[in-house]
Formats: sequence, C-alpha cells, structure tokens
Amino acid sequence: MTDINKEYKMIVLDLDDTLLRDDHTISSRTKEALMQAQKNGIKVVLASGRPTYGMVPVANELKLADYGSFILSFNGAKIINSKTNEEMYSSTLSPKQLHELYHVSQRENVGIHTYMENDIVTEANNEYTMIEGEITGMPVIEVERFVDAVDEPCVKALMVGHPDRLVEVEKKLQEEFRGQLSVMRSKPYFLEFTEDGVTKGASLHSLITKLGIKQEEVIAMGDSYNDQTMIEFAGLGVAMGNAPDDIKEIADYVTDTNMNDGVAKVVEEFVLNKVTQ
Repeated sequence: MTDINKEYKMIVLDLDDTLLRDDHTISSRTKEALMQAQKNGIKVVLASGRPTYGMVPVANELKLADYGSFILSFNGAKIINSKTNEEMYSSTLSPKQLHELYHVSQRENVGIHTYMENDIVTEANNEYTMIEGEITGMPVIEVERFVDAVDEPCVKALMVGHPDRLVEVEKKLQEEFRGQLSVMRSKPYFLEFTEDGVTKGASLHSLITKLGIKQEEVIAMGDSYNDQTMIEFAGLGVAMGNAPDDIKEIADYVTDTNMNDGVAKVVEEFVLNKVTQ
C-alpha cells in the first residue's frame, strides 16, 4: 500500500512516453506540478536512454540547473550535474566491444548505431535510427564501414529493427552477453547495450548515496523495460498507464498515461498533497 503522508525528496522521471507526451512536449499541468515540487525543495531528476545532448532541452525547460538537480543519460551510463555540467559518472564500451556488437548485428540481421560526440553513427541508415535522430535532435551520420569509423570508446550502442524480431534477439543476446554487457529494450524497436551493471537503478542508487537521500524518499516513474530497475529500486516505483502489463506488475503504483497527465497526478497526490482528478 502506498503512503501519501510519506515525505519524498526526489522525483526521477523517464522522458519518452512518461514525462513527455507523444509529441515530445510536457503538458502545462505536469510542468506546473514539477516546478512547484522543485520550489518546495524536491529534486527532479531526468533518467533516460537518450544521450545527454537529447535531454538538455527538457532539463532547461524544467530549470534543473536553477534547482541543482541531475541528468541520468544513456540509461544511467552518465550522471550529469545540471548546475555545474560536471560529469559525476561515466561508463563506456570499448571499440572492441562495439565492433563485436556490429558483427552480431550482422549475424542477427538487425541494424546498429552508436554515438560519437553529438552524432549518431551507423553504416546503414534505417527508419528506426531516423526515429532516434528525430527524438534526440542529433544528426545521423552514415559511414562506409562501422568498424573503421568507430575507433574510440562510446557510451552505448543500439540494435534496431522490427519489434517482433527484437524480442527474439533480446532474449538470445541477454544470455550470450550475460556478465559482459547490460542488454535491454528501451522501446519495442530499440535494443540497448551498455557496460555490464549499468542501469538506471544502479545510477540512481549511486546518486542518492552521494546526496544523502534515502531509497524510501525517492519516487521513480517510467513506462518501459529499461525503467524496471529504477521502478523496483525507488521507495515509490510508478508505472505509467501506457506501460506494458509486466512493468505495471512490478510497480508499487500505476498512474494515468503520458497523454493524460500521469506524472502530474502522482506529483500532486504524493508530493504536493493535492486531491487529483
């Protein structure tokens, strides 16, 4: 049973299909609730599979720098202090690991891309990589040979393809790379690879330890499989109404959808102590 009288000190939010509506905007009701929470001293943390570059505009809209909050980007592979731009934590994959993932993608007949500087790099552009470019605002660079172009460590790689195919690939590669890499889907058509042990939940644990915030003082909201670890970790783990049923099952609380102010309703009820409608 959830406790509306508990005092929470941090709200952690996935972006796409959670904080953001389908047109990638924040509703006025949600923005108002989050700004009021920050004025009351609550930390609002953005936690997304997106690259940092693709999260900064949302962080700026919510004025995270003014309130000394944080960004967990690349599924937690980076922790950024919004006020100072300090990189508090960073995890990368080696060129050797990235080249191995490229060869596996060819074997499994799915696309692959990674991130270098503020560009998305791929050998063969496709509809799913184009979606990533649109979501993040990052240019897609098509290279002649992926293994030649990717010659430095990168934070993560994505295999992309039809959702039905990626379900099969995910199960196979989670077993193949067990103990070597974190493998999880962030969207039905995005299969993400980061260093082993890197998850939103692990980075959230690291962050609150540094800040002296207790696990039970954290609310985390998400809609997808890469949100599972932080939903399970938080004192109040919230699944969006548009989340898959198995994500809803592991949550402490299920709110409304991203299109119907689901985030605002949680903040109003559990943080601002308002009666929501």
